[in-house]
Amino acid sequence: MRIALHTRVREDRIEEYEAAHRAVPAELTAAIRAAGVSAWTIWRSGTELFHLLECEDYARLLAELEHLPVNIAWQARMAELLDVVHDYSEAGAASGLPIVWEL
Repeated sequence: MRIALHTRVREDRIEEYEAAHRAVPAELTAAIRAAGVSAWTIWRSGTELFHLLECEDYARLLAELEHLPVNIAWQARMAELLDVVHDYSEAGAASGLPIVWEL
């Protein structure tokens, strides 16, 4: 399945955000892959961040990472850098952005 997310980095923290993503802990990337993610790309336009994940089951991914110490530390770090941490639609973060159109 493909999941699109939208987050927003704090304007004064862009360099730190990008630096953090040049050094994502290997333990975290291994856990993300083990939870069924085959690809994750993040694009930035100004402070807007757009994510595209390809995974087996996004809800399962979130559940598997939720209590993992390396993920808890990463999420705490990201919370310092982001204005919008997750998309929260009516269906919740586990749904991602709704699809408007596909080709």
